[in-house]
Amino acid sequence: MSTIAPELPLSLDSETTYRMLTTLKQSTRQNFKCLVLTTPGERIMDPDFGVGIHQLLFENENKDIVEIFKENLYDQTNKYLPFVKIINIRADIVEHTMRIAIQYYITSLGVSDALSLSLDTE
Repeated sequence: MSTIAPELPLSLDSETTYRMLTTLKQSTRQNFKCLVLTTPGERIMDPDFGVGIHQLLFENENKDIVEIFKENLYDQTNKYLPFVKIINIRADIVEHTMRIAIQYYITSLGVSDALSLSLDTE
């Protein structure tokens, strides 16, 4: 079986090997999730990488946070994952929790996928 990349977070599949991603769809989802959860400046050698969602979560609660998140997501996706087209973004903040649902299309593969995250600020 051909493998593409290790699955994150790292975990062992057996005593000697890490669990691996085996499809480009899985790899794209993992890369997309990393893009959303990374704070700009956190990635070595590329200080612009990342949407910065955690920084936004600790801003004063207002409706602009969701709009800033969406704008950052579109900008970062166009720069780092240009083969991903965002179809729909749903994001809302309820009692210290931000729920995100992103539907996207992987143009190079011709497949759709979705990413759902729930981020707690407490």
